[in-house]
Amino acid sequence: MSALLNELPAPAAPVIDLAGVSKQFDGQTVLHDISLQVWPGEIVALLGASGGGKSTLLNIISGLLPADAGTITLQGEDLSRFSQWRQVAYLFQEDRLLPWRTVRQNVSFALENTALGRRERLQRVDTALHLVGMEKVAAKWPHQLSGGMRSRIALARSLVAEPQILLMDEPFSRLDPQTRSAMHAELLRICALKKMTVVIVTHDVEEAVILADRIVILQPNPGRIKQSVALTLPRPRLPTGRDVAEKVRLLRLEV
Repeated sequence: MSALLNELPAPAAPVIDLAGVSKQFDGQTVLHDISLQVWPGEIVALLGASGGGKSTLLNIISGLLPADAGTITLQGEDLSRFSQWRQVAYLFQEDRLLPWRTVRQNVSFALENTALGRRERLQRVDTALHLVGMEKVAAKWPHQLSGGMRSRIALARSLVAEPQILLMDEPFSRLDPQTRSAMHAELLRICALKKMTVVIVTHDVEEAVILADRIVILQPNPGRIKQSVALTLPRPRLPTGRDVAEKVRLLRLEV
C-alpha cells in the first residue's frame, strides 16, 4: 500500500496564497483577515459592494500596495522576494493606451527593458495581436479604435509577456453589453488556451457567473470574505440560460 501511495502525484500548490491579510488607510481597516488560495488555471472573481476592498486586495496581490498584516505568496515565493514579475500582468479598468504610440508600439511597451532581442519582441507582439484578433490594426493609433478594440489591445499588452497570472480590475465595465459579452468569450478562450490563473474584480454578478470557476464575495466595513462559491455550470454560460439566471438571482441575495 505504501508503495502505491508514493506513486501518487503531489497535489498542486496554490499559485496565489493569502493568509490573514489586513490593510488600513488613515487608521481605518479596509481589509481584515483575508485568507484565500487560488489554484493553477483557476478563474476567481472578487465580487461585492463598493467599499469591500476588492481593488485594494488586487493591488496587494500585485505588489502595488503593501499589506499591514498577513502573508502573501505567489507561486510558492513570498511576495516581498518574488522575482518573476514578468509572469504577472495587471489589466486595469482604463485601457491606458499611450496616444503617441501605434497599436503595435503600445503592445511592445510591456517588453521594453527586457533581455529579449528585437526579433523575438516583434514575434511576441504579432502573436499577442493575433490572439485577440487585432493584427490588422497594428499600425493604427489609439484614437482610431473603438472601445472594444482598445480593450482587446490592452488585453494583448497584458498577454505579450506570456504571464502565468492575470489580475483584472473591472476591465470590461465601460463597454456596451454586446462588446462586453464578446470580451468575456475572448478572455475564456485565451485562458483555456494559455492555462492562465486569473483573479478578476467585478461589481457585476452576471459577469462573475459567466467567467469564474469560483466567486469570492467580500462584504464591507471592514472588507472581509463572506462566502466562497464554486461554480460547476458548463461553459459556455449564456446570460439567458436558465441555470445561469438562477445562479445570478441567488448570488444577488448574498452580495
